[in-house]
Amino acid sequence: MSDKYFELASLNTYLQTALPEVGTITSVEKFSGGQSNPTFKLTTDKGHFVLRSKPPGKLLKSAHAVDREYRVLKSLENTDVPVPRALHLCEDDSVTGSMFYIMSFVEGRIFWDPTVPKVTSEQRTAIYHQMNQVLAAIHNVDLDAVGLGDYGPTGNYYERQFSRWSKQYRASETETIDEMETLLRWLESNMIEDDGRVSLVHGDYRIDNLFFAPGSDNIVAVMDWELSTLGHPFADLAYQCMLWRWKDNPILKGLGDADLPGLGIPTEEEYIRQYCERMGIDSIPNWNFHIAFGAFRLAAITQGVLKRALDGNASSKQAMLVGSLTRPLAQLGVDATNRN
Repeated sequence: MSDKYFELASLNTYLQTALPEVGTITSVEKFSGGQSNPTFKLTTDKGHFVLRSKPPGKLLKSAHAVDREYRVLKSLENTDVPVPRALHLCEDDSVTGSMFYIMSFVEGRIFWDPTVPKVTSEQRTAIYHQMNQVLAAIHNVDLDAVGLGDYGPTGNYYERQFSRWSKQYRASETETIDEMETLLRWLESNMIEDDGRVSLVHGDYRIDNLFFAPGSDNIVAVMDWELSTLGHPFADLAYQCMLWRWKDNPILKGLGDADLPGLGIPTEEEYIRQYCERMGIDSIPNWNFHIAFGAFRLAAITQGVLKRALDGNASSKQAMLVGSLTRPLAQLGVDATNRN
């Protein structure tokens, strides 16, 4: 028995021994979301499960780390951070053609648009409250208690991340983007000193990576942990807060021109204040550096998506369109460097 994505007979044979609780897979459905790691809904004679794998083809070094995703999901099972149950990691490429892991299937709603259409103003307020609360929960995880004390290097987070993503960007560069060159030079010249803060960081914390319970404003699962590591918590917050400065776009939705009071969505300043209260801090210095860095990093990621599309290895049909976001994202970062 075969499927257009991989050989089902091979996978079923493997799972009979490795994870018998899954049962026999009868059908596979590829989820439309996600630019990085292909994700599939498995229907079996025992229910539904999710398989997430590395994409095929030649990959950038350290990218598509599904083994890290599996580890962090496993470690967070008994914390205040809602995650699916990690069931099994397969590092043998011969089974499906790529490393993969299997997790529980979580019923939930995904909001692709941060303005959250078709809900009330009160519900939007509650949804943003939940996002803020769960982000703080991630940053308050006791790393040693859950076995993540060695999940990444500590100290000099921004310097390390700048070095990593600069190299990733250069490795996937397809043209010279003036805005990106300006942003790279500014970040290198204005690198902030390490302040000693270290937490688990998600790395891609945004509304469409969160599952909300059907009929409720509660988050039931935080997804897509591929970019997670130990790092600076403000990087996660700034990455999410870029939404407030990004004008609506068919590929990447934003709040830059939204009627926030009318929608019941907090302003960027209000969202930051709520986070600071939850973290027990007064304020965040050098805020626009964090925003500029987040824009640079996301621009580097979208450039990587474009390169994979050109190489024929992208996970989504929209990959070329995602790649077109690199220049405007870099401009968002440049704009942040000019704000007081």
